[in-house]
Order: sequence, then C-alpha cells, then structure tokens
Amino acid sequence: MAIRSSSRRVTSAAAPRTATVTRKTAETAITLSLTLDGSGHAQIETGVPFFDHMLTLFAKHGLFDLSIKARGDTDVDYHHTVEDVGLVLGQACKEALGGMLGVRRYGFFILPMDESLARVVIDVGGRPHLVYEASAPTMFVRDFNLVLVKEFCRAFSNALGANLHVKLLYGEEPHHVAEAVFKCLARALDMATQIDPRAAGLLPSTKGKI
Repeated sequence: MAIRSSSRRVTSAAAPRTATVTRKTAETAITLSLTLDGSGHAQIETGVPFFDHMLTLFAKHGLFDLSIKARGDTDVDYHHTVEDVGLVLGQACKEALGGMLGVRRYGFFILPMDESLARVVIDVGGRPHLVYEASAPTMFVRDFNLVLVKEFCRAFSNALGANLHVKLLYGEEPHHVAEAVFKCLARALDMATQIDPRAAGLLPSTKGKI
C-alpha cells in the first residue's frame, strides 16, 4: 500500500482548506482532491455508478468541492473501491482540517428523503468510532448492496478520526435510505468542519490537544 498526500492547512475561513490524497494498492488506485470551503462542485469517477451518485450528492449538500478518480477490482466486488474511497476521503478531510484551530468540531443533522428519515451526529475530534443503524427491507439498488454504505462510513470514520453515529429513524425504499444517509452525513460534516469566528485560533478541546 502506498499513500501520498499534499495539503494546505489554514486556520481561518479566509482561504479554502484543501487536501489531495493518492492511494494505490493491489486492489484500488485512487486520487482524491477535497476543498472543505467549496461550492458543491463534484467530479466523481469510481466505476460504481450508484456510488458516484451518492458522492455527488455528498459534495453538493456539504458544499464541498470534491474530485475523485478511482480504479478498482469492481469485476470482483464493489467492496474494495467503496471502502478505500472512504479511507481516502477521511484522510483528505483530516489533512484539510489542519491543526483544527477554530473548528466547531461537532455537527449533527436530521434529513428526510421522501419516506426515509436519517440522523447523523459527528465529532471530528480525533477519536474514531462508528455506531451505524441503517437498514431497509430491501438492501439492494440494482447490484449495489447498502451494506457497503456502512463500510464506507467505517473507513471514513477511522481515517478522519471521527466519532460518527448514523441512524435511519425509518425508511423503506433503498435508494431513498442511502440518499438520506449521504446527504445527512454531508450536512453534519459541513457543520463540524466550519470555522467558528468566536473561537478563532482556539483548539476545540480542554485537553490542549486533538
């Protein structure tokens, strides 16, 4: 496994916080660029059409600028591609946050998608943990298994160092369930990564370290 990354770390909202991460393994090759303070622009190519759709929604509703080019062993399964994109996105988010000075740290959102309602709560304070409760009566959108959304969230949480709680309060149609989760995650992450002008230059922790 080889990972290369470059990032520009800033501690104010005056300049965009960006990171580019590249990951190459025997199973996947991924290059991802992220701007936290973006406009929702997305260029997504993972080789998994439904996943591309979810990541495009994620960028749009979090107002992140996101570019992903991924090549994986999708002829075997979608698992490696989805999981590794989660890892790379989490790493990019961590690097773009830089020293975390002035960052709100916590975010939450509740979001409806037709009959589905999702809740996401996140703490980007460096303690990776995932609680995930989201399933539908039917777990497939064509050949995409919604179990992979959990694997994406787990990888993202671990790489970012985020305490992430995802819960589907209710829902039936699998596309709506996945869409509610991705949009809700985007909104919660946007809140958590914003700069609080009242806390400029301050670390969001009483321990003095994230």
